[in-house]
Amino acid sequence: MSKAVRRWLITLVCLFVPLFSFADVLKITVDDTIQPISDEFIGRAIQQAKTTNATALLITMRTPGGLESSTRNIVANILASPVPVIIYVSPSGSRAASAGFFILESADVAAMAPGTNTGAAHPVTIGGGQMDEVMKQKITNDSAAFMRSIVAKRGRNVQVAESAVNDSKSFTDKEALDQKLIDIVASNEQQLLKDLNGRTITRFDGTKVTLNTSGAVHEYNMTLRQEILNWLMDPNMAFVILAIGLLALYVEFNHPGAIVPGVVGFFFIVLAVFALNILPVRYSALALIVLAFVFFALEAKFTSHGALAIAGIASLTIGALLLVDGPIPQLRVHLWTALSVSIPLGLITAFLMMIAIRARRNKVTTGVEGLVGEIGTAQTPLSPDGKVFVHGEIWNAHSSAPVVAGETVRVRKVDGLKLEVEPGSVAVPTR
Repeated sequence: MSKAVRRWLITLVCLFVPLFSFADVLKITVDDTIQPISDEFIGRAIQQAKTTNATALLITMRTPGGLESSTRNIVANILASPVPVIIYVSPSGSRAASAGFFILESADVAAMAPGTNTGAAHPVTIGGGQMDEVMKQKITNDSAAFMRSIVAKRGRNVQVAESAVNDSKSFTDKEALDQKLIDIVASNEQQLLKDLNGRTITRFDGTKVTLNTSGAVHEYNMTLRQEILNWLMDPNMAFVILAIGLLALYVEFNHPGAIVPGVVGFFFIVLAVFALNILPVRYSALALIVLAFVFFALEAKFTSHGALAIAGIASLTIGALLLVDGPIPQLRVHLWTALSVSIPLGLITAFLMMIAIRARRNKVTTGVEGLVGEIGTAQTPLSPDGKVFVHGEIWNAHSSAPVVAGETVRVRKVDGLKLEVEPGSVAVPTR
């Protein structure tokens, strides 16, 4: 290889390597419940930090907790991270409760802002229901052992950390620092990185690393797909979208060929399925929601004086409340959301079905069939055939009795292009 080619290669390396290796801190923000999208986001951020040769990954966190399965995946990713992970509970007034406490303790550096709190990591059953003492003890012991396995290797206070699991204890930032649950309290991000610069830490595998946090901080954001799914992960939003989709399909069912309601309904239901496929869902609750629409349809068809509509609203409300089996309130459908959707939806669907049924029962007033029962005038004598003027048109007619020109006639039947009529004074039998 010639010296000229070698110089060009060295120049190219010097130009392009900095673009992919900025040796600075990568930062992400987790400000939501811990669920599969949080797990995916943190996992990708760790890979991005490795790819860009970041000196550390800073996770600013504020969470009320979340799903255990997602929490364990996140903790596993943090423990295996090739770059040091700094978790900072911020801003003031925030918390890292329940699942957030496990994630905080798994970090290479656990930090909190003044006025924040953490802890309350006692396991809660899916759906918040009661369980027998043996199963409760098993789950608690399993969570406590998980906490010990993290904290012991990080050199933090095992006994105090375990009390957050067994006794649901919570800690302020000062209490957490004094009892060696965290490593540092910093008033803001800049102060945190300044205080950590040059500090030597021991990683989970026992290796010692000196932090270099003096470089620039690069924000790493969710992809558009992750942002949409994260928005859909709110159980209240998932339920509202499902309800809108079902209502739109209900409208399409009552007005076949409208197309637009069917397309909208299908689109919204697909969105809801995406969310519910990721969230812990009770399928019996979905059955209750479908049953609610059956009640609404029956209310419009039968005279129940509102009993079926009330049953439909109750079924839809209960189905909404049981739809998502979240361990914390933030991962369940709220009562007010269920009521604010169920009551209007019940009234709207019952009203639409009532209109549709009444329209089907009404006598036809348009087209050829709409001529039956109409009053016209004989243009010529009907003995028995002649001409009549009905609905602004002259028709060939056959009369059941003689009619003189100018007399009124009533249409009894339409036979092709000929009308069967009778004198207008003859009463039409009621049907």
